[in-house]
Amino acid sequence: MEMRSILVGPREACALAVRQLAQLDHPPTIVGITTLEASDAEIIESTPVLGSVDRLTDLCARHEIAQAIVTLPASCRAEGRAISAALHRAGVIERFIPPMDELLSSKPATNTSGSVALSAPKIDLAKLVGRTAHAIDRDKVSSIITGKAILVTGAGGSIGSELVRQCASFSPSRIILMERAENALFEIDRTLSEQHPTLERVAILHDVVDPVRTLAHLERHRPDVVFHAAAHKHVPLMEDHPAHAVTNNLFGTKSIADAAVAIGADRFVLISSDKAVNPVNVMGATKRLAEHYTQALASSVGSRTKLSMVRFGNVLGSACSVLTIWADQIASGHPLTVTDERMTRFFMTIPEAATLVLQAAAMSGESHEGSGEVFVLDMGEPINIFQLAQRFIRACGFEPVIGRPVGDSVSSMSVPIIISGSRPGEKLHEQLSYDAEELRTTTHPGIAALAEDSAPSPESVEEMIAAFEQIRSSPSRQMVLEAIARYIPTLTANRRAIPAA
Repeated sequence: MEMRSILVGPREACALAVRQLAQLDHPPTIVGITTLEASDAEIIESTPVLGSVDRLTDLCARHEIAQAIVTLPASCRAEGRAISAALHRAGVIERFIPPMDELLSSKPATNTSGSVALSAPKIDLAKLVGRTAHAIDRDKVSSIITGKAILVTGAGGSIGSELVRQCASFSPSRIILMERAENALFEIDRTLSEQHPTLERVAILHDVVDPVRTLAHLERHRPDVVFHAAAHKHVPLMEDHPAHAVTNNLFGTKSIADAAVAIGADRFVLISSDKAVNPVNVMGATKRLAEHYTQALASSVGSRTKLSMVRFGNVLGSACSVLTIWADQIASGHPLTVTDERMTRFFMTIPEAATLVLQAAAMSGESHEGSGEVFVLDMGEPINIFQLAQRFIRACGFEPVIGRPVGDSVSSMSVPIIISGSRPGEKLHEQLSYDAEELRTTTHPGIAALAEDSAPSPESVEEMIAAFEQIRSSPSRQMVLEAIARYIPTLTANRRAIPAA
């Protein structure tokens, strides 16, 4: 049985859509058109006009419509929310096709400057969270990058790619891009070639977890400074796949850190996370394990290679970050989701995070015997996610409403906020240091360091690595969780078991 469909949109956009659909081998059955504006026309492109959108729900019921094909220009985004709500009430499937002229003239959305790409004007993310970025000492950073070979793992990711762009501005001798995702590597390599055409660059498609090939790459390219940004970062996914988190976050760090030390690199910087503090999720726990390994390695190699770690919270506008998800939800006409009204997070823009990572790298070994410092970026005050969602909606030109609208109580300019509940492994509040650890000031106001050395002994870390070598290939999720909990007691091992693959 063919699905009875209706076209919804401005008169001209609907006329264009009728002609486009007619070119299909099996075009949908268009019962009629519902126009955005009031119209005296009875027929558009041989298709009857059923009425205007203010009667959409009744028209769908009267004509037994199963599917609505909505075609709206970007200027009609507000009307689109009311249309979506009406179709939802009518139980009609919504399909959206952008007008062809807009589709061809539009530019791909990018996220390279800390802004979320929306159809509405770009949002100043720093202003959204009320944050003033810290400046950096460019002379100090230049001293470790200018004329040096720089390697970035995870070079195609949000932080990795920004580190690449920031490093390029300091005129290194070359940049080595290490990334296992083909498309991401291609994109950052292409971007770098366009922005810095004379800069020597090397693109390496490689999984840093492989220690033999990692060492071979570093022996060949001899980087002076290594920034390790590659990691598994998504909390819910790592809850279900703890063995992957151990392999990538712990053994990936071990692989690249060992290689950096083996070739005598000047500096190695691990990009860590606020979730590594008192971790209650697998992602944070494995990042803490990576810190343990890096600290133990630093204590065993002395000052030959300066190893350091940099902790910070969430970055604004990164791939799959909360603002990117919200932007997609608004663009799709869906409610915004917030896990808990009480939840808070630390936020920083991607460019500021990257510049402060470079600053911290330049400070490694300044006031710490040897190396092994854990630097903590000034993330400001924690921000309530529920309040941030409301500010984000208003910044997009809409008005937030709490809860799912009932009946006809929806405005074309309103965006609902739905409380979805915390996901596995999520904290209500993150922290950047342990209560027992005092932060000491450094020479930079945006960077602190842990005053107490809580690093485990090299012997205990060696035992830890041996234990995880045995367990990380286990098909039992629960066994991996229990192994992590032995070394990170804050991680509760009694979790939902999943069948072995």
